[in-house]
Amino acid sequence: MKHSAQGAARTGAGTGAAAEAVRIPVQPGAADGARNRAPGGGEPDGSARGEHTHGEAPLPRPRALVQRSSVRGQILAALRSALGTGELRPGEVYSAPVLGERFGVSATPVREAMQQLALEGAVEVVPNRGFRVLERGDRELSELAEVRALIEVPVWLRLARTVPAEHWAELRPLAEATVRAASSGCPATYAEADRAFHRAVLVLAGNEQLVRIAGDVHRRAQWPPAGSPSVRGRADLVADAHQHTALLDALIAGDPETVRALVGEHFTGTS
Repeated sequence: MKHSAQGAARTGAGTGAAAEAVRIPVQPGAADGARNRAPGGGEPDGSARGEHTHGEAPLPRPRALVQRSSVRGQILAALRSALGTGELRPGEVYSAPVLGERFGVSATPVREAMQQLALEGAVEVVPNRGFRVLERGDRELSELAEVRALIEVPVWLRLARTVPAEHWAELRPLAEATVRAASSGCPATYAEADRAFHRAVLVLAGNEQLVRIAGDVHRRAQWPPAGSPSVRGRADLVADAHQHTALLDALIAGDPETVRALVGEHFTGTS
């Protein structure tokens, strides 16, 4: 069993920053490339596109490839934040070009980010129009909560018996980060901190597939339901966050009965 909580804490601690303040550089449009291309589709020096020219000196790897990957990640973080706050409204269709104009980038990184969100179950592709934000009804949210409980509760109870107190203590900064995020009243900020804390706990199980699958279900459960961009108010978020610190206190103290009661309340609303 691997107890890499300290590394997980370092990884999770910075996840909320990208969603809170996203600075996205303006990207060149398709017209910029066309102006630099020779008539007939060739390159400015007359060679066919992609054809090797033996007289050319070798060039460094183009920085644009790295920048594009970075921009895609920033756009994805910004879109996730907009979903969490309800700025992107359930049932509405958004096109990549329009969103690209809003962020000051081309449509390509927006489209790639939206395709990732489609894989995560947050949006669906609408042919020739864009992407529709999926609506979460009460039944679907209830089902997702049940799946989360089925996956995570047994793991938490097993870890309570096997993980030393010092490893639980290493998660204290992440638990306290959820309290601060909840106090902000921003659902998107809290969602990031909440996922970081839960991920760090599950990492202690040493099962990468568990971490991936549980994280995917957790993220799906956080998208807002139909007609309610912020279904949980600040008081609910703060109460949820304080359960994290209470759980850590019980885990560090080695109190299995309290842990069992708190885990049941945290995941199912029962004690």
